[in-house]
Order: sequence, then C-alpha cells, then structure tokens
Amino acid sequence: MLNVMTTAAAPLSLDTFDGSRRELRRELRRRRRELTPRQRREASERLCRRLKALPEVRRARRVALYLPNDGEIDPSPLIGWFQRRRARVHLPVLRPLSRNWLWFVHYHTATPMVNNRYGIPEPEPRHGAHRARRLPAWALDLILLPLVGFDDDGNRMGMGGGFYDRTLAFTRRPGPRPRLIGLAHECQRVERLPVAPWDVPLDAIASDARIVQT
Repeated sequence: MLNVMTTAAAPLSLDTFDGSRRELRRELRRRRRELTPRQRREASERLCRRLKALPEVRRARRVALYLPNDGEIDPSPLIGWFQRRRARVHLPVLRPLSRNWLWFVHYHTATPMVNNRYGIPEPEPRHGAHRARRLPAWALDLILLPLVGFDDDGNRMGMGGGFYDRTLAFTRRPGPRPRLIGLAHECQRVERLPVAPWDVPLDAIASDARIVQT
C-alpha cells in the first residue's frame, strides 16, 4: 500500500530486461551512480525529512543504519538526529569468519573505522568483537537497510550477497524483531519485482519521493 507519493518518473519494467534480475540490478546501480553530488545530497535531505516524520523512527532507541556506498541514498544525516534523541546508533559490520552475516556495532565519533573488503567504512571488527559494543539484530528497534530496487507493493531487490537476508531470517519466526525499512533513490523504483523465497519482507520502503508501507 502506497501512503506517500509525489510526482516522479515512470518506474523501470523487469520485462525490459527479459526477466533478468542481474541485468536489472546492473541498470539500477548505474542509475544511482549517475546522480550528481547535488542530486544525491538533495535526495538524502528529502529522505531524512520523510523518515523523521514516521512514528516508528521517532520512537526507536536502538537503531541500525548504513554508510552509503556505490551511489546508495545517504541516511547518515540521521545519525546526529538520533543521538540528540538519546538513541544508540549501530552500523553493520561484516562478521569475521562467517560467510555473509552481519554484526551491528554501536557507533559514535570515537569508533575506530576501517574499509571492509567492499570498500565500505565500518567499525573495526576487533573493536566490534566485544559483546558490549554490539547488539544482536533481534534486540534492535529499527534497521534502515540499503536497496538496489523496489516496487509499490513493497518488494525489494538487494545487492545479491544475501547479508541482510541471512542475518534477518529470524524475523520470519515469532519473537522480538526490529522494524525493517529499506531505503533507495526514487530512480530505483521498478514496476514490479518477483519475490524470491529467501527475501526477508520489509515493514516499509522509503525513497526521496515516497513511503511504501508493506
């Protein structure tokens, strides 16, 4: 269900790529990389304004978000806003010695940072290895995660590595879980996306032009 919408360009169709998720993913990544620095900055500002108005974002006290890479829409202006509201901010870290799983490590200005194997800044893994500095995903109130594509039914496409799907697979079972909101540029909207069995459903998707409540 679409509950916020502004005028935007028509979405891409998977049929244009003969049903190839790989080709569609490549095109969507190209689109976001071609945005100018000004377009990215303005999109980030619009996105953050929309997110700040959501009740589930305003009441969250244990939050995870990401630092942008490869043209991803940037939620980092929310870090200071969350901290001023006395929320603890966490960043994803590639879990050492474990294939395609994530830790969520508490982040502040003194957190030691490194670039992971994908060139993405993250808290230094040895720093995050201390249990007191990280939270299990089920203990978070809110996770803001990056998307490659999305549609108006709330279906989404990730980077293809399966990091979030593996880490958040527990959300399919009863028990405590965070709210999951996927983030993307409006130019990453697709007419329709097929749902894969391993895709973890999201609670909402936010772009610089709309909020899709799933």
